[in-house]
Amino acid sequence: MKSFAKTVLVSALLFSGAAFAAGTAATDPDVIARKDLMKTIGGAAKTLGGMASGEAAHDAAAAEAAKQAMIAAAAEIEAKFTNNAADPASESKPEVWTNWDDFLAKGKALGDAAAALDVASAESIGAGMGAIGGTCKACHSDYRVQK
Repeated sequence: MKSFAKTVLVSALLFSGAAFAAGTAATDPDVIARKDLMKTIGGAAKTLGGMASGEAAHDAAAAEAAKQAMIAAAAEIEAKFTNNAADPASESKPEVWTNWDDFLAKGKALGDAAAALDVASAESIGAGMGAIGGTCKACHSDYRVQK
């Protein structure tokens, strides 16, 4: 039951991430790059979450690819957020830049949680998705405009 609850949490975060990525059309290239990065993370989480919940069959190669995509995207967070673009389509709070070290720590936590994910089975993915979802929630709660 505990694994199922984690899967539900991750699924909720995925759908909120999808809404985040699909918001107002951005015109600033920096904001577009950030949104694309969040889409990559959300897509990887959706793949993994689908396997964990049983909505998709476990596929070790696809799970590993999603895990690696998430790790790589987490490593890009600092580079993609260096410019505080004034695009109204940006859903980043100004606190990203005023609390930069904490923001980067939360991005690193995502990468660490993804790296620790065991993709050998749907059950092991489910067991690790709670940590990934927790890092997403922690960062979005502090640094994403809530709509």
